[in-house]
Parts: sequence; structure tokens; C-alpha cells
Amino acid sequence: MVWRSILHILSGLLFILSSALLFPLAWSLYLEDNLHSLFIFHIVGMTLLGGLLKYLNPRPTGISIREGFMTVALSWVIFSAFGALPFRISGYIPSYCDAFFETMSGFTTTGASILKDIESLPKSLLFWRSMTHWLGGMGVIALAVAIFPSLGVGGFQLFKAEVPGPTKDKIYPRISQTAKALWGVYILFTVVETLLLMAGGMDLFESLCTTFGTLATGGFSPRNASIAAYPSPYIHYVIIFFMFAAGASFNLHFLALKRQFHNYWVDSEFRFYTGVAFLAFICIITNRWFSGEHLSEGLWRGSLFQAVSILTTTGFVTEDYARWPFVTQLILLILMFIGGCSSSTGGAIKNVRICILLRYIGSELKKLLHPRGIFPVKIGLKPVPENVLSNTIGFIALYLLLFTLGVVTMAWIGLDMESAVGAVAATLGNVGPGLGSVGPVNNYAHLPDLAKWILSFLMMAGRLEIYTVLIIFYPSFWR
Repeated sequence: MVWRSILHILSGLLFILSSALLFPLAWSLYLEDNLHSLFIFHIVGMTLLGGLLKYLNPRPTGISIREGFMTVALSWVIFSAFGALPFRISGYIPSYCDAFFETMSGFTTTGASILKDIESLPKSLLFWRSMTHWLGGMGVIALAVAIFPSLGVGGFQLFKAEVPGPTKDKIYPRISQTAKALWGVYILFTVVETLLLMAGGMDLFESLCTTFGTLATGGFSPRNASIAAYPSPYIHYVIIFFMFAAGASFNLHFLALKRQFHNYWVDSEFRFYTGVAFLAFICIITNRWFSGEHLSEGLWRGSLFQAVSILTTTGFVTEDYARWPFVTQLILLILMFIGGCSSSTGGAIKNVRICILLRYIGSELKKLLHPRGIFPVKIGLKPVPENVLSNTIGFIALYLLLFTLGVVTMAWIGLDMESAVGAVAATLGNVGPGLGSVGPVNNYAHLPDLAKWILSFLMMAGRLEIYTVLIIFYPSFWR
């Protein structure tokens, strides 16, 4: 393990983090909330630290697989550790454990919060809170690779360890070009959604914060009531569209911007993702109707909004789904495990893995009927490589094992079973709101500190797809 290589890359990430704090600093100066000195101190401190690390650790000629995994894992811990300081130092979140939980939730685009009164925070802090979503949505390493082409030395190792999905497709041969392309689409969508929300009556601040939470599939809102604070059907439909887009592969969006729209329907994962969203929506609205609710545009919109929000792991809410019939809550729990597509900003297991697993089960059933037959697992017209198939099955097994261990641990700490299941499913899947005492109208503030640290770990493990985090604890990693 060459620590100089790791520290050199981390120095660049500190420069990115300090630069990002210029935006909440601008809001602080504009609104005169007296937090500008805090942001300036933080920016200068991290810039000096980054400069010192860069000076002491010259640019590496390359990095190994081990160093790539370690760099990615440490980058998310460091971003959360330093990103939490404005909340803690300002005193608006007195406990560092709570500040770290809130910030890790932001960067991992989970959206789980410990804040009881969100609107009581200064807007500059709320902007930073939402911006952590936006930075973490496409990935801090992907941003670093896009900004610092020098990371191309080991950029693909870092990119593979961070980007979600069993396959890491590159749009361009150079990984830095791929990162720039994905971030370009991300920024374009950010501008478009912000303008559309402003056209619906939101001011610039709330439009930006809501857009950050939407495109990152994070769910932080500047309002206590989340999206329910905006009764406009227009705003709801705009957010539904962009949540769905953020849960799809950004590679497909990039190709669509080059007028290759047919790739959406050619892509098996996107078709499966669309089918899951539609089926969940129909099941939810049917169950609510059979339970006595009157069919109306509001019922259709609320059911669609919540189905897309939970499937894409965004976590925005327009209604208290804890009051819905039990079957609808069960459907939402299942969606928490499925999540978005590969190369999206969505979390959880991912649609492509679920699709591969179902095809694999189908193949095994056919073999029972025809023992001598050969039935390859295919996605579209292409057979799934053996290594991807084994990786997928192993990942799903590991995901469910980690979920089970998390639930048992939360129950041991003192949570009731519904809350334990909801908290672990929501944090491991980067969803945000869960069930029970951590449901859509509640938060995580009442949990013991130990539970918050464990859930923070699950957020990072879920965002980095488990392997990247757990490999560090494997004895062979250090040999």
C-alpha cells in the first residue's frame, strides 16, 4: 500500500470540497446571516491542508487496485468528516455524531435526517446540506477525475470502485472524458429542472435545493414538509419526471442528447425499470382505491410520486405513506431493495441485478426440465459473462446478509422490528425515510449515537455497493 499515492489524490479532493464551500459562502454573504467567517475559515483551512498533503506527496505514476479501493473509501469518509464541520461549529447541530450522520446522508444521497426543524437553519447551511447531495450524486471521484485529468493515472481503478452497477461502461476511451460527459449531462439536467421549478413558482434558492435532491436521488428538502409543502401539481410532475430520469442510466441520457433515443427501449434494464415503476404504481393506486379512497387526480399523482420516489431511492414525500394500507407499504419496502439503474444516481441493488437474478432463476428451472440443455443467461441479446453473473449473485447475497445483520443490530440496540427494518432498508438502499419511527413524517434524531454511526456506515456501504467498503476489512487486502 503506497500511502503517498492515496494522500496525493485526497489532497485534490480537499481542494474540490473547499471550492464547493464557496457557494454556501456566497449565500451567506448575500443573506448576511453572519456565517461567512465560518465558511471562510473552513475553506482556508482545507485549502492549506490540501496544499500541504500535495506538497508532501508528489504525483504518483500509478495506483494499484488496493490503493484505488482505499482511496475511494477514505474520500467519502473525509468528505463527510470535513463537510460536517459547518453544522457542528455553527452550533445548529450541536452533536458531531448528528452532524456526521446528516452529512454522510447528504453525500451518499440517502436523505435520512436528524433535523427536527429544517426551516430553522440559516439558508446558507441548508444550501450546503442540499449541495452535499449534488456533489455525491454523480460521485466525488467521478468529479475529481473530470476536473483533474492527472488522476487518469489510476482513474479507471477509482471510477470502477465508485460508479454503481455490475458493469462500468465507458462512453469514451479515456476515463476523464467519460467523467466529463456524465457530469455535463448532470449539470444540464440541473439547469433545466431549476428553471422549470422556478416557472412553477419556486424561488431560486428552493428550486436549486429541490433540484439537487431530485437529480442526486437524495431527498433533502429546505422545507419541513418536504415536497408536500408545495401543493402545485405542476411542481410534483416536474419532480416525478426528473426523479425517474435520475434513476435511469446517465449513459442513456448522454446518447439521447446525441439524438440516439432508441437506446432507451433497446436497453433491457431501462425497460425493466420502467415496468417495475408502472407495476408498482398500478398496485399502489388499486390497493388504495379498494381500501376506500376516492379515485382522483390527487390520488393518481400521490401514488405515482411515492412509487417513483422510493424506487429511485430519492425519498421525497408528498403524503404520509405510513397511513396507507399495509400492502402499499410492503410494495414500497420492496422498491427500497430494487432501486435505480446502473450508472444512475439511484441506490439499492439496481434493476439490472434483479433482472439478471430473475433470468438466472429461469435458466435453472429450464435445466431441471432439460438437464442436457444449455440455457445461457441473457440481457437483451447478449449473454451475461460468467464473472458478472457470479458477481451479481454474490452482491445480492451480501446485500441481504448485511441487511439482516443490520436489522438484528438495530433491534438489539432497542428499535422495534418495523423501525429496525425500515431504518436499515432505507439507509443501506440510500432511500432516506423508512418505516415505523423513522417513517416519512419522522426522522432519525431519536436514535442512540451507536445506531447513527452504524447507519452511517450502512449508507456508505450502500452508496459504494458494499464490496468497495467491505474489502478493506478483508485480511488478504493488507497482505
